[in-house]
Amino acid sequence: MRRIVAVVLAVFLIGGVAAAVVAGREGQDKGTATKTVRAVIGSEKAEFFADPDVVKALAAKGYTVETETSGSWAMEGLDLKGYDFAFPGSQAPAAELAKKYGVRQPLPRPFYSPLVVVAHRNAAEVLAANGLATVNKGNGTLKMGAYLDAAHANRTWQQLKGADKYGELTGTLFVSTTDPTSSNSGALYLAAASYVAAGGRVAADTSAVDETAPLMRKLINVQGAQQTSSDATFRDFISGVGNPLVLVYESQVASLLMRGQSVDDLTVLYPDTTANSDHTVVPLTEEGRALGELLSTDKELRKLAVRHGFRPQDASAEFTAATAAHTTYLNQKLTGVRQAPVPASKVLHEMARQARG
Repeated sequence: MRRIVAVVLAVFLIGGVAAAVVAGREGQDKGTATKTVRAVIGSEKAEFFADPDVVKALAAKGYTVETETSGSWAMEGLDLKGYDFAFPGSQAPAAELAKKYGVRQPLPRPFYSPLVVVAHRNAAEVLAANGLATVNKGNGTLKMGAYLDAAHANRTWQQLKGADKYGELTGTLFVSTTDPTSSNSGALYLAAASYVAAGGRVAADTSAVDETAPLMRKLINVQGAQQTSSDATFRDFISGVGNPLVLVYESQVASLLMRGQSVDDLTVLYPDTTANSDHTVVPLTEEGRALGELLSTDKELRKLAVRHGFRPQDASAEFTAATAAHTTYLNQKLTGVRQAPVPASKVLHEMARQARG
């Protein structure tokens, strides 16, 4: 009987110690957290919400955030009952979600990130030698008009001057993107490309989509199977797998640089016409709205967002100061970069649908 009691007591003691450790960690990492909010977020923000310092900063304001990831456009097909907010990568899918769930405006937009093309140095130099880009040491500009002309003509790397020196530069010239029907970055790529292809006109209806659809379809179909997550495409690029030109968020590059990871072979090409990804919170409850506004206004959370490569809204100085050591790769002031207007959600959906064929 004594042994049984001892075993039972031991179990309770172990459980108590485990509970104390968990409570201690919560007390240390989550501070005064009293409210748990659930969210569906774009994968590009997963590292931000998983950062222990972000967890701690949120806890100091009374929040624990539980997140699941999804493609921004795929969120529209999810059942978000029981969630406090959705956090897609731009205003267009956010507007659709807000309409679907009757969410009042305005929607919090804590930070944004322009889309960029990451390239291996050899590829970037070949593009520059053929008038498709301008390149400095670690960054440059992708000339969207020239690139789209090359895509329209089905140009291959082998047709470009200087490419024969690099065995990895073979096949059709294209930029790898995510699936535009489910992922924000892929859809914004089409928005910018169609804007340039239409001579600086934003698609306003189906007939406008039809005009550029053949070229948009070519840009997508040449890629074959596409990822639904920009996080996955960026990881593949960094590991040396896949296409030498990949569309990602600037925030992913900036975050990598600020972590001190080696990027010797990296060139960041800013398209001369691109689309900004305005990360927009869609509050589904009042707690979700309060959390979204906190991300926008809290000084510590804004600082941490910058550490993860995001540009806080209306605060360029914060980003500039934090990335001062990385101007070799980053165009801090977005000099020479034009922002393409993004079509209405319905039009962009149709554009993505036609592009996928």
